[in-house]
This record gives sequence, structure tokens and C-alpha cells, in this order.
Amino acid sequence: MLDLQNVTHVYSNGTRALDDVTLSIPKGMFGLLGPNGAGKSTLMRTVATLQSPTEGRITFGDIDVIAEPERLRERLGYLPQDFGVYPRVSAYDMLDHMAVLKGVASAAERKATVETLLNQTNLWNVRKKAIAGFSGGMRQRFGIAQALIGNPELIIVDEPTAGLDPEERNRFLNLLAEIGENVVVILSTHIVEDVADLCPRMAVISEGRIRLEGAPLDLIEAARGSVWAKAIRREDLDAMRERHEVISTRLFAGRTIIHVMSPGDPGDGFEAVPGGLEDVYFSTLARTRRVEPSEGLAA
Repeated sequence: MLDLQNVTHVYSNGTRALDDVTLSIPKGMFGLLGPNGAGKSTLMRTVATLQSPTEGRITFGDIDVIAEPERLRERLGYLPQDFGVYPRVSAYDMLDHMAVLKGVASAAERKATVETLLNQTNLWNVRKKAIAGFSGGMRQRFGIAQALIGNPELIIVDEPTAGLDPEERNRFLNLLAEIGENVVVILSTHIVEDVADLCPRMAVISEGRIRLEGAPLDLIEAARGSVWAKAIRREDLDAMRERHEVISTRLFAGRTIIHVMSPGDPGDGFEAVPGGLEDVYFSTLARTRRVEPSEGLAA
């Protein structure tokens, strides 16, 4: 179990990137969902011991993460948002080198570890290829391979599917789902579908604060009967925003589809729709923006 209690982080320029974050994250996949600039990466770097919070406490099992960062690192696998180790050496040789850095001293143990990870991430056939020549999806799978060295008990992946094509995204998500059966995996992302597909529990972060937490299916069920949709002309959007709580807009077949949140029929020709995690997410962000206009936060 990873526990965060009242974690706050204020950068030297006064930016409050995290504001009293409290979370309990059990074994399995946990989705941290939020827009760019919400504080996700700051929170992930803090948990990964790359920076210390201004206030608060973080524990992982019996480890005081802030006081004992080295103990946490021994159990941590981390794939940051900008994983930039793409040298002109082979995937095999790079993983072998990283295994040495993680303390796998035995050559036989390293060989078994590297071969297992290359097969697990479906990179065995390109093990002799330079990482610099990998596609985006292959690089992300290599990133997971290096994060899994040493059998970590806590794995953090920050925006792992951004920029991947649909096939690579599915392959990567399937890999994460397999990994997340026995350890704590935190998936930090702004992509709602990734959380909906993988995570039995999640939280929404915005403006550095946790705005919503729970099981996606429960959150969707709680919104049932409150989501309404209508196709409108683009020029009518401002008028609709004045009359209704518009939570999202999108284009479909050249028309603007708006979703609004209302406990009863909002009128104006809206039709009830089942709603989904995207509606839950966007309605949460909409409420946050109305109550607390953004002052600009770190990533």
C-alpha cells in the first residue's frame, strides 16, 4: 500500500504544484487522471524520490519514503514522461548495463533477467537493434523493461501512451495490465480511455488537488441519468453555455455535439445518454474551473 498524507509541493518561484494531496493506493492498477499542468508529473516525481515535498508524508509499506529514499528506490520501477535514454547501443546491451546499475551483479542472473524482460515486452526479435532506431511504441516497451529490472513492488508510468498509434497503445496497455496483477502500478495520464480500460481505482487531479477518487464503474453509475447530449450549430455554443452546465464538446460528422450535466431534463431538445468515465472526468474539471479559476500550475 502506498499512502500519501497531506502532500504539498511549492516550487521556488511560488508555484503550488501540489496542494494537500492525500491518497491510499493499493496493489493493482491505479489511474491518476488529469489535464496537462494538473500536477501529475510533480506528484510522480515526488513519489519516485526525485524531489522532496514541501509538506506531508509518504509511506510505502514500512518505508518512510521521504526519510528513506534509498529503500524505496530498491523497490521502485519508474518510466517517466520523458524517457530519453535512446543510445546507439542494442536493447540487450542497454538492459544488461541497467541491470548492473540496479545491483544485479551475477552475469548469469543478468542474462536471465534481460532475456525474460525482452520476451515479456515483445522486444526479443529486435534485441540486437540500436534503441535509437526504435519506434515510439518500442521505446515505451523498452522503458517498461528497464523499469521492471529487480522485480519492483511499486511501478510508476507517467503518460506512457501519449503519441502511440492504436496498435502500439493496445500492446502497451495489455503489458501494463499483466504487470499490474501483483504489484502497485500508478498510471499517470490525461487519456481517459487508458484509465477506463485498465484501472479498478482512480483519482482525478486538477490545480494540484485531488478532486475525485473511487472506482470508475461506481463513478459512472453515480452519474447515470445526469448526462444529456445534443447536436448544435457551432455559433450556438456560447448561448448553450449560458443556459446549461456544458461539460464537453466534440465534432461529429461536421456538427458540434455537446454534453451537459443536469439532474433532470434540461430542456432545449437534449436527449439522455448513458454517460461514461469521460463525462465524469470533464464534469469534475468543469466544476473545478467554475469554483477555482486556474492560476497556472506546474506539470
